[in-house]
Amino acid sequence: MQRRNRLSRSRDFDAVYRQGKSVSTRSLVLYWFERHDDRDADARVGIAVPRKVGGAVVRNRVKRMLRESWRSQVERAAPGRDYIIVARPGLAEAAESNGLDWLSERVGEALEQAPP
Repeated sequence: MQRRNRLSRSRDFDAVYRQGKSVSTRSLVLYWFERHDDRDADARVGIAVPRKVGGAVVRNRVKRMLRESWRSQVERAAPGRDYIIVARPGLAEAAESNGLDWLSERVGEALEQAPP
């Protein structure tokens, strides 16, 4: 995933949280926000892993896994949108035991629930 396809500024995260919509699954919450300034641009993603998921090492591992899962599902994302994927507690253990393909399926499920 290229840096231009990532959300990194807190104001971008705040805009998605405040003005966007969300959908939740058992292991993830997906927020999305339609960008009005650039509707044809590639989708951007931000990843949030709260402390309840685990320590710093565990959270960073989950972030890496979520970024890789997003790469495999990015073609399903609508262009011109900003997304935030929030991990829920228990995701680290489930992803570790079930693997990256399982996590990619969970990200795909969340994307399917977000209307086009």
